[in-house]
Amino acid sequence: MGAVGGIVAAVAGLASAQLAAAAGRPEASPVTAVGGAVVDLTPVAVREWAIRLFGTSDKLVLGLGILAVLAALAVATGLLAVRHLPAALAVTGGFGLVGALAALSRPEASWRDALPSLVGALVSAGVLYLLVTAARRTRPAAGPQGRAGSMDRRRFGRLVVAVLAASAGVGLGARRLGAHGSADATASRARFRLPRPSVPAPPVPAGADLRVPGLGPFLTPNQDFYRVDTALVVPRVDADTWRLRIHGEGVTRPLELDLRQLLARPVVEHDITLTCVSNEVGGPYAGNARWLGVRLGDLLREAGVRPPSQGGTADQLVARSVDGMTIGTPVEAVMDGRAALLAVGMNGRPLPFAHGFPVRMVVPGLYGYVSACKWLAELRLTTFAAYDAYWVRRSWAQQAVIKTQARIDTPRPYADLSPGRVAVAGVAWAQHRGIERVQVRVDGGAWQEARLGTADGVDTWRQWVWPWQATPGRHTLEVRATDGTGAVQTGVRTGTVPDGATGWHTVDVNVRALG
Repeated sequence: MGAVGGIVAAVAGLASAQLAAAAGRPEASPVTAVGGAVVDLTPVAVREWAIRLFGTSDKLVLGLGILAVLAALAVATGLLAVRHLPAALAVTGGFGLVGALAALSRPEASWRDALPSLVGALVSAGVLYLLVTAARRTRPAAGPQGRAGSMDRRRFGRLVVAVLAASAGVGLGARRLGAHGSADATASRARFRLPRPSVPAPPVPAGADLRVPGLGPFLTPNQDFYRVDTALVVPRVDADTWRLRIHGEGVTRPLELDLRQLLARPVVEHDITLTCVSNEVGGPYAGNARWLGVRLGDLLREAGVRPPSQGGTADQLVARSVDGMTIGTPVEAVMDGRAALLAVGMNGRPLPFAHGFPVRMVVPGLYGYVSACKWLAELRLTTFAAYDAYWVRRSWAQQAVIKTQARIDTPRPYADLSPGRVAVAGVAWAQHRGIERVQVRVDGGAWQEARLGTADGVDTWRQWVWPWQATPGRHTLEVRATDGTGAVQTGVRTGTVPDGATGWHTVDVNVRALG
């Protein structure tokens, strides 16, 4: 009964905390706050291992892991309560304090963010006291006392059911309140109509999409586009109340804009491939989309900013999201003429919430952790010497140009193939330099030229295909690319830290024997 009481008390506490968080900030709920703190404190090597193992489900796994730990602690606390109730209540209060401190440690936190964890601890302690007190009155059935003991157990069971029912009601209320809190944001996105670009992107060139079976489309659908970030709860920002502030060193005309004012400026459209620095060689964290937005370089010039090459004092642009994430981008890269955007559209639709609605940064040629701030709220000009952004404080490089990479998408690793002609195909990227050639080899032999899809500028990936006459046996396929400057992709294998992985992607396959 003590174990059951501990679990039920934890459920009641979490439901109450979730309701309190829904009334304030969803990020302040205990599981989310503790999860965020865990992400912050996790060593880089462990975090990269989790991304490799769980992919974009890493946040779900983290949440389930926290709940599993809480369940184990709840059982232990319930067992302790049967023997020493004051100590168990003190432990419950300690859990609430941990959650409150985790919430206060999050970016943009205020003292109110501590309340959900404290409310949850108070409710959990009250329920634990009630259930353990009831359990103590229960005695094993024996002789004349058996009927009374059985009645006490039934009373305990009814109490458990009542608490669980009440917790379910509170949880449902929290969900509805949370949905109501994000309803304005959802409605604002539904109302939002993308402006017509003053400089539209040309149609994707014929031949850019090779349409090889097993090879994804040239433009990645929004629902398939990779997502790697630290947000355990996706921010849902109301476009009608969104504001962007531009200020800092070298800004002579600070700006504060709402979405309407931002889009009063010329809107342009570009095809750009994004890549995450956590992408291992051959990994899936790259995607190509058509982005619509305002040129960031023009906006900075409007604020009076000059790049360092023209005597500007700031060399770092620090973007801050609504959840406090900071990303530092070289000012020179933003203002050198490339298609650096404050994007509002993705593949002809408003940005999905998971990809930064209403406004995000997109800077071709730089890994996302130094360029692609989502849910943008502030742009501050400073220097790399004066400030380290979030990931830089966690062992990543201050600046990170995307490395040339080629990936084999088909055949898949360990595929079982029939002998004869096999299409080996994939994508290669070197954003802002372009891809000049792709070569494939089998079992360490001579490099063979692959056929490239038509280039769609230097900021997107290129598809490629090579016809292989497969012979029976086990084989290893390798691929390498040459960028637009003539530099050949290195075959030296390195990990993702501190500025992106290198090496040739290899795929082992088996070709069945004839007959």
